[in-house]
Amino acid sequence: LQLVESGGGLVQPGGSLRLSCAASGFTFSNYAMSWYRQAPGKERELVATVPSAGDRTYYSDSVKGRFTISRDNAKSTVYLQMNSLKPEDTAVYYCNVLLALVEVWGQGTLVTVSS
Repeated sequence: LQLVESGGGLVQPGGSLRLSCAASGFTFSNYAMSWYRQAPGKERELVATVPSAGDRTYYSDSVKGRFTISRDNAKSTVYLQMNSLKPEDTAVYYCNVLLALVEVWGQGTLVTVSS
């Protein structure tokens, strides 16, 4: 069971980044996938979730209208397109899946929004 995030980096306010999370070890198309983030000194928070079929996505109020979560079941990959980035979006972003008996997390990818 493995989730590997990529795509983080340093971006200026107002800029965009696209995060990717490659999954392996389970039947990706059967499960909802989520992105969480943890800013320095703060608790980890749910950012977005996409169900197995890819419809009825969920977004936290803080990112709604700016971030888009999507998935490619053929590639076992989930994405997070982040637009209009703000300094308060700075955090380590984690990919997550809740299987029947275990919750799996990726190692995280750092996003820094700063001028």
